[in-house]
Amino acid sequence: MAIASALAVLAIPAPAYAHGADAPDGTNYRTLVTSVPDVAGLTVRTVEAGGRLELRNRTGRTIEVLGYDGEPYLEVRPGGVYENTHSPATYLNSTLSGDAEVPATANPTLPPEWRKAADEPVWRWHDHRTHWMSATPPPAVQADPSRVHRVRDWTVPLRDGVATMDVRGTLDWLPPPSPGLWWAMCLLAAVGVGALGLWRRALPILAAVAIVVGPLAIVYAVARELDAGADGVGGVLQGLLVGQVWPILTALGALAAGLCALARRAAADFVLALGGTCVAVFAGAANAAVFARAIAPVPWSATWARVVVAAVLAGGAGVAIAGVIRMRAAATSWQGATAAPE
Repeated sequence: MAIASALAVLAIPAPAYAHGADAPDGTNYRTLVTSVPDVAGLTVRTVEAGGRLELRNRTGRTIEVLGYDGEPYLEVRPGGVYENTHSPATYLNSTLSGDAEVPATANPTLPPEWRKAADEPVWRWHDHRTHWMSATPPPAVQADPSRVHRVRDWTVPLRDGVATMDVRGTLDWLPPPSPGLWWAMCLLAAVGVGALGLWRRALPILAAVAIVVGPLAIVYAVARELDAGADGVGGVLQGLLVGQVWPILTALGALAAGLCALARRAAADFVLALGGTCVAVFAGAANAAVFARAIAPVPWSATWARVVVAAVLAGGAGVAIAGVIRMRAAATSWQGATAAPE
């Protein structure tokens, strides 16, 4: 029944909100929308840690987004989204780095040639007017990276019929945290949890750690999808199935390992070692970029994001270490017992 219900939710038509393949795991540049045209039914916001803009058009009219040369780039119509294949922005905005190849047919002076890109009046794109595109930070940041710097104010022009209007925002540099401190805390915590493997009666504690780590990893995966623009249960589930399969599977594995250990199953030590390793790698280390980035791809503070990732990484690794220690102790005890004279 639960599986059927989940499939029913996923079957509901909805835009795909899974975060993109090039969604940043963290950044030191904060992109904010500060002003949206006062048009009923029109909303614009940032998603994916500022990596994309999302425009929703519920006005009942066509809203046009203009490209980098003032040419028609997008038409967000009531019946869907259309891209102008003659606009260079159609190709440049397909990647976060803006390094996509622009075909020779992309000429902003040519009349628009529209192709349908989506069935719903919602679109997300990498608008490079809102980003710092160079790998080298701005001169002011290079001079003093320990301070917040306003990189620029940006505008993205729209058109509603014959009326032009702008979405406005800011791009700022935020000083990154010290990754060494976070890695050191993870190492100490992992060693501390792992040392419990030396205590024969620590199995319930290790089980509890695994049971906590699993849901924490799921919470972080869900938070990433919410930051990617997912709406409702269906949107979140779609995003998790498309972009967060391994973190979710390993999180569920850690939870199952904890329950198995709590029930004192024969293979408890093995499943703790396996589950802890997998969740530490796929849900912890895979998100560890937040240790060195000021902006995390979640809809809450970057500090809490780092705390959650550190807990998953350290807890999973610690449980894995403890499981290995307990297996080695059991093997040594078994070998000693079989070698003892009768």
